[in-house]
Amino acid sequence: MRAVPTIYDLAFKPDGSQLIVAAGNRVLVYDTSDGTLIQPLKGHKDTVYCVAYAKDGKRFASGSADKSIIIWTSKLEGILKYTHNDSIQCVAYNPVSHQLASCSSGDFGLWSPEQKSVSKHKVNSKITCCGWTNDGQYLALGMMNGVVSIRNKNGEEKVKIERPGGSSSPIWSIAWNPSKDWWKWMPFCEGEDDEAVDVDSSMPEPLYLLFDTAYSQSCMETINSCWSVSLRDEHNDILAVADWGQKLSFYQLSGKQIGKDRTLTYDPCCVSYFSKGEYIVMGGSDKQASLYTKDGVRLGTIGEQSSWVWTCRVKPDSNYVVLGCQDGTIAFFQLIFSTVHGLYKDRYAYRDSMTDVIVQHLITEQKVRIKCRELVKKIAIYRNRLAIQLPEKILIYELYSDDSSDMHYRIKEKICRKFECNLLVVCSQHIILCQEKRLQCLSFTSIKEKEWLMESLIRYIKVIGGPPGREGLLVGLKNGAILKIFVDNPFAITLLKQSTSVRCLDMSTSRSKLAVVDEHNTCLVYDIHTKELLFQEPNANSVAWNTQCEDMLCFSGSGYLNIKASNFPVHQQKLQGFVVGYNGSKIFCLHVYSMSAVEVPQSAPMYQYLERRMFKEAYQIACLGVTDSDWRDLATEALEGLDFDTAKKAFIRVRDLRYLELINSIEERKKRGESDTELFLADVYAYQGKFHEAARLYKRTGLDSRALSMYTDLRMFEYAKEFVGVADPKNTRMLMSKQADWAKNSKEPRAAAQMYLTAGEHLKAIDIIGEHGWVDMLINIARKLDKAERELLAKCAAYFQKLKHHGYASETYSKMGDLQALVHLHVEARHWDEAFSLVEKHAQFKDDVYVPYAQWLAENDRFEEAQKAFHKAGRQSEAVKVLEQLTHNAVVESRFNDAAYYYWMLSMQCLDIARGKKEEMLKKFKRFQHLAELYHVYHSIQRYTDEPFSSHMPETLFNISRYLLHNLTKDVPLGISKVNTLYALAKQSRTLGAFKLARHAYEKLQDLHVPSRFQESMDLGSLTVRSKPYHDNEDLIPMCYRCSTNNPLLNSQGSVCINCKQPFIYSASSYEVLPLVQFYLDKGIGDEEAVSLIDLEVPWKDERQSQSLKLDDGTEDTEEDPFMAKLSFEQGGSDFVPVVVSRSVLRSMSRRDVLIKRWPKPLQWEYYRSLLPDVSITMCPSCFQMFHSEDYELLVLQHNCCPYCRRPIDEPN
Repeated sequence: MRAVPTIYDLAFKPDGSQLIVAAGNRVLVYDTSDGTLIQPLKGHKDTVYCVAYAKDGKRFASGSADKSIIIWTSKLEGILKYTHNDSIQCVAYNPVSHQLASCSSGDFGLWSPEQKSVSKHKVNSKITCCGWTNDGQYLALGMMNGVVSIRNKNGEEKVKIERPGGSSSPIWSIAWNPSKDWWKWMPFCEGEDDEAVDVDSSMPEPLYLLFDTAYSQSCMETINSCWSVSLRDEHNDILAVADWGQKLSFYQLSGKQIGKDRTLTYDPCCVSYFSKGEYIVMGGSDKQASLYTKDGVRLGTIGEQSSWVWTCRVKPDSNYVVLGCQDGTIAFFQLIFSTVHGLYKDRYAYRDSMTDVIVQHLITEQKVRIKCRELVKKIAIYRNRLAIQLPEKILIYELYSDDSSDMHYRIKEKICRKFECNLLVVCSQHIILCQEKRLQCLSFTSIKEKEWLMESLIRYIKVIGGPPGREGLLVGLKNGAILKIFVDNPFAITLLKQSTSVRCLDMSTSRSKLAVVDEHNTCLVYDIHTKELLFQEPNANSVAWNTQCEDMLCFSGSGYLNIKASNFPVHQQKLQGFVVGYNGSKIFCLHVYSMSAVEVPQSAPMYQYLERRMFKEAYQIACLGVTDSDWRDLATEALEGLDFDTAKKAFIRVRDLRYLELINSIEERKKRGESDTELFLADVYAYQGKFHEAARLYKRTGLDSRALSMYTDLRMFEYAKEFVGVADPKNTRMLMSKQADWAKNSKEPRAAAQMYLTAGEHLKAIDIIGEHGWVDMLINIARKLDKAERELLAKCAAYFQKLKHHGYASETYSKMGDLQALVHLHVEARHWDEAFSLVEKHAQFKDDVYVPYAQWLAENDRFEEAQKAFHKAGRQSEAVKVLEQLTHNAVVESRFNDAAYYYWMLSMQCLDIARGKKEEMLKKFKRFQHLAELYHVYHSIQRYTDEPFSSHMPETLFNISRYLLHNLTKDVPLGISKVNTLYALAKQSRTLGAFKLARHAYEKLQDLHVPSRFQESMDLGSLTVRSKPYHDNEDLIPMCYRCSTNNPLLNSQGSVCINCKQPFIYSASSYEVLPLVQFYLDKGIGDEEAVSLIDLEVPWKDERQSQSLKLDDGTEDTEEDPFMAKLSFEQGGSDFVPVVVSRSVLRSMSRRDVLIKRWPKPLQWEYYRSLLPDVSITMCPSCFQMFHSEDYELLVLQHNCCPYCRRPIDEPN
């Protein structure tokens, strides 16, 4: 891709699919997949200096020398243009809010899609670059006067950074590290020249990358990148600043500088971070792009150009870098990253972040980081030595101690020389440099001690160990020669020479065998002493001998791991990567960029040894790592092969005590002089379940009794009979004693039971008889047993109970005298009468009977009886729970009359419990009483709306609807419909002439969701009621009997007088207001005293267990009535003033005018005075609900009980 104008700026689309280029007075859009030009965008009249893409990928902006900003959509359409007073120098999108910052020579502006205008802020110097923090909270501005100004989203300056040099060092490029977390390596030791070491056992697995340039002539050496660093939790925003004082510096958001300035050799024009912030790309007057670490260490050149590099950008989430040059060149590079590493046994060293080395212990997974602060070129590791080649020196590290798990390294030597080599090897006292055909041996003091010149290119070097200063090296050449070199010997020893080139080498632990992988991917194994080719295997790319087993090696290739033991066939399993080590059961494998230790069971080679009955060799293989089942197979095979030592070790591994006991017994017998191997093998067969083989060996050795005992224990009586005749007579008795068990197992239980009874083993006989349900035999046994044999009798009773023969069970328990078991029997059998008779005689079993009885009633839908049974058993919580469930079910099933009754019962239950938990239970009592009244009232509304006919008069339905609306709070109880209530009120109001109230009800219905079945009627009623007068029938207006004030039909204050606040008392049937006023006793007057003070001259007649007020012919002068004087109150008061009476007022009252609700403790009695003696009122003595006497008598005749609490009329008070 080449354009003639200077490329001043570049920007990638966030998904990386497009590249936006500022070229001349146009904005060019390229496809990054193939470099084709998608479209040139016209709109600017002068050179375009800057472009930027929003993070959401919906818009991008361009700024030009024509002082204008154009905002383009992702469809390459211009949607907005605004201007500044000077040419535009840079633009940047907020990564979070997508606010656009545009900067010119004299000011900067902030624009966002939500606002119409652009807010601009003046600056005192030309702005050259800008950038937002990752969270979009702050904007950094780089200026020509050498100042970096950090501002908030509103443009206010918060931090000012002044670079040394001032205007002579203009800030030309800045960039925030895009990483969400700033990672900082923790130094082990301080000092500019010291190499820091940091031990971290929790580092994540590293990434390995190789750096190279594509589409250019230059290339770099291998570079590695990794994220294994320690979290910097102090600050998250790091700003890289490049100025034309040829310095690169880093700052925190607070303005504090991080580290020292990095000196550059050119004027930087652009700074760009990789997507994750691990590397920095810079370009400028040196006409090339360079790669740096995130802390400013130069790593190398990406690409050289023929003119200044004005801009560079990294493609999002990739390793592609694009450069824009002064001559119009756009160069696109791909960076490929891989690893530099070294391995010795279980220690693996690799380069990380290009300037660090991490040493990983492959067994413990512990890691140590060594900070070099320079590009790491080569790594070598051997025993306690670690060599790191840097551009100008080689560092030699050593471990602090000889501990195999020690991971603490320290500097031993520094070789301050520059070396060029292909391979680097370290020994205890030397380093070996490979340069094509030449090997050089240098001491740690940089003295060249020896040099070897080979006849062909060196392809492979490996240190094979040896005394310090005399180590041996294996060298493989391209011509197929394999040599052994000792660092103290100037002469190389030729081990062998093959016709193909060497790719990989390894020597067995005893140094008697050599494995070679050649250029044809063939693994060849030689005997070093005889030079004989032992075997060869195809498809190998790397090979390694097991360091713990001489005859085992593994090689990898074609996606498989191959394990070969001795001269047995190869065992394969799938595994990707290169084998680089084999230690015990662990195979170290390098796959792509990661090193891993793979645990490989050694089962296959172990079984290969077992097939040839090589038990000791198989045991050695098993010790490397096999499964428990493999250990058991080895133990079994060795035991049958009479290798007791190997078998014992193997059984110890699987913790099989049974076989260990057998082996120990055989060893003890051998110590006593026994040497009959057939007898030992017979015992082994018996333990393994090979009984016939064991019996034949027992008979061959003359031990028929052992065969008889074995078969008898196994209940193989048919085989046992073969050995009875020749055995001791006691064996015959033993066989007969076990025939009962044999009969049982032979499915002849009746015969077995008889045998057990004959042998006196009654318990076994009872079990067999009970399991088969032979009740007659069982009751005969129970009747013959003595009552002292409780265990046997209990067993018989349990079987009777299980077989549903409760009579026999009861007889047995009675014989034992076990009353508790007898009670449980009656309860389980649901024989409640017998259980109750027992409880009457033995009260201690009350809970054992009544609680299951209540549960049984509840299971049979007799919930009310169940509640009473729970209550009788003293289980209050269960009684309440049953009532609550009954109530909920009644509400859900729309049985509101039942729901009211259950709520009333719940309230009375709470009142009964209130003696213990007073406050909590009284609250529940009041709530349940209120709900009972609501559901009792709503029952009539529901029947009216859901049924075609109603037994209630319109006045009654009218009063019920009003009462319900007055008492409904914000939280309407479950099942009660406000729509039904308002609908009934509207219809009855219209019928009775309360048109104002009807209109109000219809208006309320408009705000509610009305069922479709009511909609037409409601719409019609709402229309017709508007033709009626806007007032209510005066006959319907309720009057307060205390202050004689007429009250509205619907009162926002509830069921109280709007004037005196006196609560209304309603009839529980017609819900008319009763002429009753509640009064309270003066302090110091008790209930009993109050009753005695009330005039008792008027005879009180108790009819039908209810309280009734009867009127005689006498009249009283109300003006002289002291109670009437108490009804007066101060007008205009906002609080309710109750009527409180003294003793004198109580004496003046007539008993016939007073109704008393005699609530049980802890409630107080409630007193009511009738103001219209002509009106006869009846109060239920159970629920204390008030009724007009005529209504109450009619309802009692209909239902034979109180219509509210369902108390039977004939029940005593």
